[in-house]
Amino acid sequence: MVRSGSKKFFNLLLQKLNRKGIDFVRKISSHEQYKNYFKRLFDLAIAVPLLIIFSPALVLIGFMVRMRFGKPVFFRQVRPGLNGQPFVIYKFQTMLYGLDEGGNLLPDAERLSRLGRFLRRMSLDELPEIYNVIKGDMSLVGPRPLLVEYLDRYTQEQARRHEVKPGITGWAQINGRNAINWEEKFKYDVWYVDNWNLWLDFKIISMTIVKVVKGEGISQPGHATMEEFKGGNNL
Repeated sequence: MVRSGSKKFFNLLLQKLNRKGIDFVRKISSHEQYKNYFKRLFDLAIAVPLLIIFSPALVLIGFMVRMRFGKPVFFRQVRPGLNGQPFVIYKFQTMLYGLDEGGNLLPDAERLSRLGRFLRRMSLDELPEIYNVIKGDMSLVGPRPLLVEYLDRYTQEQARRHEVKPGITGWAQINGRNAINWEEKFKYDVWYVDNWNLWLDFKIISMTIVKVVKGEGISQPGHATMEEFKGGNNL
């Protein structure tokens, strides 16, 4: 009688623990949590060593920028990140501070120096964004962080690009970068949001290195970088 009661007790206890275990596994391994957890680990595993490896280059480039452009060495600007939340992005300064007779900034093409063009061609101006990745504002791979004023110009589908953290490189960057129009760029961004996996990130990073070496898609024809996105009529 006692043995039968003990057996029943332990069976009920195991069932209860099993249910809690299943609930726990379900809780921590939901699709979105799984993706975010492993993507963050992936970012840190690469970004921290990269920061150490490139630290001499960062110092050298910082010195060159200081000598050519003066202060500030870093270009800092508020950009929209995950879910459109603002953060401060860091890049190396690549443009001179030039004004026209009316006190307005000169076009980018006129302010972009030879050093600035080189840094942009080799994507070296983006190196300080490694700090943004370590900090958690950005990911190594994701849609590029654009201007805050663009948020109100997106269609509902285009705005989905903010469902993941912005990246230093992305699916759109290896499929044309600034040489493609906005509509194509946003389609690539949303495709990445829907199809992300670690293998895809490895592929994008590998292809980015090839694109940088070749110097492909640095600017849109007729522009120093990319024309302003004005909404639906500017696709």
